[in-house]
Amino acid sequence: MLALRRAAPGAEHIPTLIFDEVDAGIGGVAASAVGQKLQAIAQEAQVLCITHLPQVAAFADQHYRVEKQERDGRTCTGLVLLEGEERIEEMARMLGGAQVTERTLEHAREIIAQSAPQL
Repeated sequence: MLALRRAAPGAEHIPTLIFDEVDAGIGGVAASAVGQKLQAIAQEAQVLCITHLPQVAAFADQHYRVEKQERDGRTCTGLVLLEGEERIEEMARMLGGAQVTERTLEHAREIIAQSAPQL
């Protein structure tokens, strides 16, 4: 779908695109390329992307974390908008797992800065 969106004539009339697990089976440089393509598409349409890769998430204009909690025997799902240090901490967690260190925080800052749109 990502490739079709970039190549298909007339595709600009699609106002919202949702990509779920667009990062399945990729990583590293390929994940960064997917992030760049999604960022380019987002200049023309609303893009919602569910990803587990920081290389993809770094290109987002807005970053949300999905949280699940149990309340009164029921599972509730919510979204939390991540801004500033919260976004950096989440990216560090995505990069390094449960153990967030100063090095993973530094890497998170770097990957977000490198992914900023080039004006």
